Amino acid sequence: MRVRFNNFHWLNELSPFQLIAMFYLFAVTVASILISLPIAHQPGVSLSFIDILFTAVSAVSVTGLTVVPTAETFSTTGIFILAFVLQLGGIGIMTLGTVIWLALGKKIGLKERRLIMTDQNQSTFSGVVRLIKQILLVVLLIELLGFLTLGTYFLQYFDPGEAYLQGFFGTISAMTNGGFDITGQSLIPFKDDYFVQFINIILIVAGAIGFPVLIEVKQFLFSNYSDLRTIRFSLFAKLTSFTFFALVVVGFFVIIILEFNHFFSDKSWHEIFFYALFQSVTTRSGGLSTMDVSQFTEQTHLFMSSLMFIGASPSSVGGGIRTTTFALVIIFILTFSRGFTRIRIFRREIHNEDLNKAVVVTMMAFLTCFVAVVALTITEPFDLVEIVFEICSAFGTVGLSLGITSGLTPFGKIVLMALMFLGRIGILTFLFTFKTDKKTNNYHYPKERIIIG
Repeated sequence: MRVRFNNFHWLNELSPFQLIAMFYLFAVTVASILISLPIAHQPGVSLSFIDILFTAVSAVSVTGLTVVPTAETFSTTGIFILAFVLQLGGIGIMTLGTVIWLALGKKIGLKERRLIMTDQNQSTFSGVVRLIKQILLVVLLIELLGFLTLGTYFLQYFDPGEAYLQGFFGTISAMTNGGFDITGQSLIPFKDDYFVQFINIILIVAGAIGFPVLIEVKQFLFSNYSDLRTIRFSLFAKLTSFTFFALVVVGFFVIIILEFNHFFSDKSWHEIFFYALFQSVTTRSGGLSTMDVSQFTEQTHLFMSSLMFIGASPSSVGGGIRTTTFALVIIFILTFSRGFTRIRIFRREIHNEDLNKAVVVTMMAFLTCFVAVVALTITEPFDLVEIVFEICSAFGTVGLSLGITSGLTPFGKIVLMALMFLGRIGILTFLFTFKTDKKTNNYHYPKERIIIG
């Protein structure tokens, strides 16, 4: 796989981060063209340029925020196009590109390995092509099982063709954490069907917990009994899994506490359990919902906004600051308050560079979302809580909404598109697109202390 641009020599001078950003911009362009095709629309439906672009960005970034009703806007062909774009955005541009080039028998060179490493947030070249192959294998296997399970189960609700179409698109949307639906009401029609909810929870978690975690779990499950003692999960797998499920559990209990005397006041215990669990899981990056989340209180909306701001795990289909970033910042605060200088997790020390990245990502994400919130409070006729919720949903590539997306001005839609794109490629990739070659200074200025706090 030789990424050489003979007719555009300047592209060869771009860094991997700049190329990744350009590839995703190119994917948005292609998705916009496909979505604008007449065969992708229902008869009599026409979309404005801004709505086509918004849908394309939302699909490539696997967010799920929509300005048009998916089921009423797109034909069956359009639904398959949308599913393809979701798959492309979910598994990553370089994953799909690498598989295609390998299938054509092309060689994966050093430049291409750097691109794969950047796209998948890897720190070394070692094993990146093998990682890509395993990611695709695991994702397709999970999606196949999800499609067969949901499609067959939906036969009790729909005729065979519609049942398997719902199962196909629902599986893609849940696994990629896309948040799109063709039911017209997300998963609200299945609010009492706990089996459908359970399958969707598994698919959302599988997509959001991180591809390296899935691969390590696969290796553990399919290893010989004699090899189990030698298998050790990486620090990344331990930290991201612990943080991911801790956030789900905390979200579950906090939602119950905040809504116990409100939305849950007339609900049975099992309704409370599944409503709270599903809404906690979907804030990781899923975007699907079993209820109209606007019925929650403002306190719950703000809490869910914080969960969406954190988002999913690195090297997953989700956005946000990511779970490991949040974990490192919290651990750093606790360690610093106790007077220690070294960050230790699971009997391992964290590199200062990783800690610096976590702090930078968190601060940049907060400032970006803050500026976006201030801008939208000026241009949009909605409450502050509604705007905060929408901003965090876009940045976390979640897709939950309080119903204001279609009512945004063109400027508001552009702001959300920028946030969705930023959430998909990641803060670090965005910052490193401006990075220049390192220049080492052979001198130092005198150091001086600054009063802090």
